[in-house]
Amino acid sequence: MSQTQLLGYIPKKTVIHQLSGASKLLALVFLSVATMTTYDTRFLLAMSLLSIVLFRLSHIKWQEISFVVKFVAVFSLLNLIAVYLFSPEYGVSVYGTRHVIWEGVGRFTLTQEQLFYEFNLLLKYIASIPIALIFILTTNPSEFAASLNKIGVSYKISYAVALALRYIPDVQRDFFDISMAQQARGIELSRKAPFRARAKGTVAIVFPLVLSSIERIDVISTAMELRRFGRHKNRTWYSAQTYRFHDYFVIGVSLVLLIISFSLFKVNQGRFYNPF
Repeated sequence: MSQTQLLGYIPKKTVIHQLSGASKLLALVFLSVATMTTYDTRFLLAMSLLSIVLFRLSHIKWQEISFVVKFVAVFSLLNLIAVYLFSPEYGVSVYGTRHVIWEGVGRFTLTQEQLFYEFNLLLKYIASIPIALIFILTTNPSEFAASLNKIGVSYKISYAVALALRYIPDVQRDFFDISMAQQARGIELSRKAPFRARAKGTVAIVFPLVLSSIERIDVISTAMELRRFGRHKNRTWYSAQTYRFHDYFVIGVSLVLLIISFSLFKVNQGRFYNPF
């Protein structure tokens, strides 16, 4: 894993980077709820397109997220397969019709309804995951903490959130360093090794990773205590940012999309858009 593949804040000069952390958080919450609560294919397609456009605007490069995207894509695919294996005709019960494509073996049939249902699940991943990545990669943790404190969140909680965001690339870096140390000791973790050996080697990394994380937490908490963090009820922020027009615009658009998502419940008489 190279430095460019660490999942953390990447400073750039884009419209999305210039938004305040609080406005991006509210947009993330509104858009995530909007995509997760509906199964309207038309809305999910529009949200997927919006995610792609936002990715283009954020100027995030493929090499900066390739590892994370591949990792998420594998688990998303496994989830889709698991949905089919556990309930191969769930789509039939949802849409109330049954159009068979392949009779299959036993209960494992393939229907248009099931494919359509899982296609909607795939759209949910495409619509929501990029927005979460954009938030992580374009939000300065210090500025985000200041924004949260500005909207009424306790500065202690705000600072804890900022530390968590800063800690994400640190954990990835420690994992990479420990992995290199293990391989230097003769433990093969590359693609040349069998999957079982790689899995066993990865488990061996977890224990020292947890220990290093606990040690870092102890160092940070001690440093904060020595600086009398939490003594006063309020604090000033070096990275504080005032709300501007584009912040209110983003929050407003996200709220409108959330309202549209909820209004589709009435249009579709439920969560699911039924073309059958």
